[in-house]
Amino acid sequence: MEDTPAIATLDLRKTYGSVEALRGLTLEVPRGSIHGFLGRNGAGKTTTIKILLGMTRPSGGSARVLGRSADDPRASVEIRRRVGFVSEDKRLYDAMTTDEMLRFTASAYPAWRADLQQHYVRTFELRPGARVRTLSRGVRTLLALTLALCRGAELLMLDEPTSGLDPAMVEAVLQALVRHVAREESTIFFSSHQIAEVEQIADSLAIVHRGRVRAAGELDELLGRYRRLQLVFAGEAPPGFSAPGILRTRREGRTLTVFSSVGSDGLLDAARALGPVSVDVAPLNLKEIFLETVGTED
Repeated sequence: MEDTPAIATLDLRKTYGSVEALRGLTLEVPRGSIHGFLGRNGAGKTTTIKILLGMTRPSGGSARVLGRSADDPRASVEIRRRVGFVSEDKRLYDAMTTDEMLRFTASAYPAWRADLQQHYVRTFELRPGARVRTLSRGVRTLLALTLALCRGAELLMLDEPTSGLDPAMVEAVLQALVRHVAREESTIFFSSHQIAEVEQIADSLAIVHRGRVRAAGELDELLGRYRRLQLVFAGEAPPGFSAPGILRTRREGRTLTVFSSVGSDGLLDAARALGPVSVDVAPLNLKEIFLETVGTED
């Protein structure tokens, strides 16, 4: 069972009336990883998380979490017992104080870690007597993260885990997540549209756009194969050329720029056959990969 992925979906679909929120999303999250789920607002990230937690049922396809079917009611209860979840809206009990919220949540989880509670209360500068309704958006986020991190979960699903935080606290949270995975041998699946945060801490990631995964894999592997080829011609550049792995071409006067998802080795011969006076190859960073990936249409 330990060899199974923490999360696996196959051709996952979800429709709301005439709206297709998910259109065949296939995803695999390795155990023990920090996996970024990157996409624009409305890409299908939150819908995916709701299906994984049994909060809504898929219209088609399959989803498994910790080896159990997310679509099975009994299995879904077990999944929620073993998964810590922080929602995008950071739902909390407004009438409670921070301390009361911590005690209330701890009473529901036998594996609650009091040592981690003390650590995160101190690290995130939470005020024990503060009424939840008075907390800022950022502090609510920090409290919700603390509740998830301390409950002894095997898998953490975090939806926009740094929303409302200032840059210093964003850094503190990101470092806390890295240390938590290393120390507790857990898995983190976090949804975000903050590219720099994903690039900073993720081992692997999936870029989702319009309900489908457009690029996925280990971060280093993705960075290693996406390339930009810039071809300069003596006269007007040709309109372009097609080959497997080309995401897009852009023509500007004497220059033809080609964006590739399969490296450059297989494209160089075809590019040189066009007769350019020079060919320059450069890697893409994650922001550029994201923009080129979500900018392509079906």
